[in-house]
Amino acid sequence: MPSLQDLLAQRAEIERKIAEAQREERAAAIAKIKALMAEYGLTAADLAGKVAAPKPAKAGGGKVAPKFRNAATGETWSGRGLQPKWLKSALATGRTLEDFAI
Repeated sequence: MPSLQDLLAQRAEIERKIAEAQREERAAAIAKIKALMAEYGLTAADLAGKVAAPKPAKAGGGKVAPKFRNAATGETWSGRGLQPKWLKSALATGRTLEDFAI
């Protein structure tokens, strides 16, 4: 059975080979890209202009302006999520959402 030192040496050698293989594959990819760019007359600026930058993630939970207001109590509702009880009861009596629109 190999010793710990032998196994560590093997791991270091494998990691070195992995890094070398990654460098070679990366160099080959870059050469291929340069050849395609030369073939089609593209520049780095052409690539930068065509690639859309990823949009930053929008933080959830932000405030939304209210769209409906109970004139009697001043309570509001943005129109998102479940309808509040005051609006449900008013709609049940025959009123419409337009009656509460801000």
